[in-house]
Amino acid sequence: MTQLVLVLDATIVNVALPKAQIEFGMTDAERQWVVTAYVLAFGALLLLGGRLADVWGRRRSFLTGMIGFGAASIWGGLSHTSVELISARGFQGAFAALLAPAALSMLTVTFTSGKERARAFAVFGIAAGSAATIGMALGGVLTEFVGWRWCLLVNIVFAVLGVLGALAFMKESKANDHHGIDVWGAIVVTLGFAGLVYGLTLAQSGWASIGTVSFLALGVVLVAVFVVIESKTRYPLLPLRVLRNRTRAGAFIVQAVVGAVYIGSTMFLAFHLQTVLGFSPLVAGVASLPMAVTTMALASLATRQFERFGARYVMAAGLLIAAGGMFYLTQLTVDGSYWAQVFPGLLLIGIGLAFVIVPVQNVGLAGVPWSDAGAASGVVGSSMQLGGSIALAVFMTLFVETGGGYGRGSVAGYAAVYLAAGIVLVAGAILSALLVRRAPDAGSSEWDGENAVDWNQRSSSTEASASSKW
Repeated sequence: MTQLVLVLDATIVNVALPKAQIEFGMTDAERQWVVTAYVLAFGALLLLGGRLADVWGRRRSFLTGMIGFGAASIWGGLSHTSVELISARGFQGAFAALLAPAALSMLTVTFTSGKERARAFAVFGIAAGSAATIGMALGGVLTEFVGWRWCLLVNIVFAVLGVLGALAFMKESKANDHHGIDVWGAIVVTLGFAGLVYGLTLAQSGWASIGTVSFLALGVVLVAVFVVIESKTRYPLLPLRVLRNRTRAGAFIVQAVVGAVYIGSTMFLAFHLQTVLGFSPLVAGVASLPMAVTTMALASLATRQFERFGARYVMAAGLLIAAGGMFYLTQLTVDGSYWAQVFPGLLLIGIGLAFVIVPVQNVGLAGVPWSDAGAASGVVGSSMQLGGSIALAVFMTLFVETGGGYGRGSVAGYAAVYLAAGIVLVAGAILSALLVRRAPDAGSSEWDGENAVDWNQRSSSTEASASSKW
């Protein structure tokens, strides 16, 4: 539920923005900041949120994040000015950065091996993979029938359920061998990610502008400085051992590709349905659902194939199928029908991504030490957010450069975006095949060098001694 609402919130507000802009008299720049404020705070603070979950306690971080997210949603839903709305979205993103890694790391340390772990991560992945399109549909329904403010206020329901569920079922867990936070690392990486994400939002209006180049360069330099800090500090915010494993690194790259597809290209689907085909927001939201429904319907099959064949070839095949769906969408025309030109492509994308999102987070967190679960979960979230931000900036530039606009003459721009998205998916499939190794039991083992090591043995040795090597 947590993963669903956090990803859903990145898209549900998009449907409400036109009416919110009219009510508050927002400029186009202010309207964009309603989206940017959430993504910027979320992406910049994810690594810090993940480490706080490890050190402070995952259940405590989850509760704090859920309560804060609900409160920020109420503020945004009841806001009276554009400044209030943008500020509330920023606070939503900040609390989401605490909430997301706490939820994922809790899953990691609760389901430690076997088919149970594979199925738990399948449910989690399906929630993440379907949330973007569900957000568009739910946003259309709420905006149409009860008002745009309920696109924010609906989070109250999720927050209450989340808090009650955590109090009733979650047990506290944290890294007992870590007693500090890398403050300088936290400051540097937060500013670095903020620079990258903000620079990418500026890139949508010009890659060569001074602002774009300056913020991107600043972000790259600060991330490099962060890596140096992490290699020397006693209690790193992100232990570099999390990234050294080739299979895990491959999973993080695939996660970034998934973010590029969901965050970077779904917005253009909404544009095409509304500006070219003339659908209302409600109908456009419902028309985007086949992708999510197909992904959810195939979750069980994808889980069985993952358990049988391992992640390497299942993810590569899924990415190629999804790429086929993107390539299919390149043949959109102004007078084409939804059922002939859009629906088949959405089905292919939904089928393909079912076989990617089921194993990718499981693989990315397989064998991660108990004490690093939150930090690794932060990397998973950061990969998706940065992948989506980069893709959104690149796709928007491509859309504009190929003659895309906001009317019926924008079809060429959409075709260029879907072609680029398909190429990204093919590249992800190649990297998945090259980097991800297959362990004897992908659900229960750690890829440590060439050998798979049983998680439970590792976990026991870690709890027994803080000096255990991974």
